[in-house]
Order: sequence, then structure tokens, then C-alpha cells
Amino acid sequence: MKPVFLIKHSKGALGLRLFGLGPNLKPTKGLFKLQQFLHRNAFWAKDRTIKDLKKCLANSDVVVSIWSNNEPVGFGRALSDGIYRGVLWDIVIDQNHQGKGYGKMIVKNLLESKKIKHTKKIYLMTTSKKMFYSQVDFKEVTSQNLLVHEI
Repeated sequence: MKPVFLIKHSKGALGLRLFGLGPNLKPTKGLFKLQQFLHRNAFWAKDRTIKDLKKCLANSDVVVSIWSNNEPVGFGRALSDGIYRGVLWDIVIDQNHQGKGYGKMIVKNLLESKKIKHTKKIYLMTTSKKMFYSQVDFKEVTSQNLLVHEI
């Protein structure tokens, strides 16, 4: 089994965004690889440009990624005011790596991050993964695929 690296990026994912850093802080064309990863694994993220990804990461409070063999296999990010509301975005696991616990690892690390862990309500939107998110204590709040996690 190949080793897997979980990276808890600094706020705004500076290393990934500006230098393409991956596991062990080594240049790996990480931003380009993230773009391709999202294109392959998330229908709603197929057309994201490098410029837009840089802006998206720069404005994210928490960014987490999982890498295997210098390739991203998991990704997620979050935004929060740090007390009342937060949102998880772009939780994606490579289709060939699903069922290995990586999704739970991403969500757990986002929820336990300093910026998110004391936030009263965390929201996310999902099109087809309600069952997965119910395993990590999210509950449906509307018929519009909006889920919430409360502390």
C-alpha cells in the first residue's frame, strides 16, 4: 500500500497556491494537479481555471488535502466567521480512492481546525452524498440538499 499524506495547509494555502507544493513541502505542480483532480472527480468543478483556484484558495480559512504518490486523492476547504456560521466546500475524493475513509478524514480535519471547531453551525451542500455526511453527524435541514452540523 502506498503511503498517504494529509496536508493541513496554512490559511489561504500559500504553498500550494503560489509554489505548487505537495507532500513534504516539495514542488509537485500541486495547483495544476488539483485543477486536474477536481476536473476528473467533481462535475461541478470541471471548468475551474488556475486563476480562479488561486483566488478560491486565498480566500479559504481552512484547506486540507490528501496525497498519494505526489497526486491529490482528497481535498476539502472551509470558510467561517469562527463563532456562528461556517461552510464546507469542495469535499472531493478521487473515485479510485473512495471507501478508504479519506472523506471522513477530510471532514474531521476541517471540523477540528482552529477556525471551525467552535463554530455553532456548519453547512454544506451535496447532490448525492447525504448518506455519507450523515455518518459524520450532518443532518438535512431542507429539501434543497442543504445539510448542517451543530455543536
